[in-house]
Amino acid sequence: MSGPDKPKVIGEEWSDERVKSFLAIEPADAGAHADFVVLQKAYQAMRAEDFERFIGFFVAAGRNLNAADESGETILDHILKHRRSTAYAEALKAAGAKTGAEAGS
Repeated sequence: MSGPDKPKVIGEEWSDERVKSFLAIEPADAGAHADFVVLQKAYQAMRAEDFERFIGFFVAAGRNLNAADESGETILDHILKHRRSTAYAEALKAAGAKTGAEAGS
């Protein structure tokens, strides 16, 4: 939260440890796919360059880039709906992510 007593931080550098910390996120909904939730939270919180680094750690940890939500959509499906998220989508595609239709969800 920013305000007079806490100035907004712009351009803050994220350490590898901070980026990797998103791997420990657990879904609040017991029925949600943990890998999808982790990717969604990382996408929502990180700049594109940090998200790209995160994807490398995510894949190295053996996680599923093509995990789907309850409607069968992958994180790539969600990101492709946002016109200013091209860099995020490109990072996912480069790592092998697919849409729900491509993945056969």
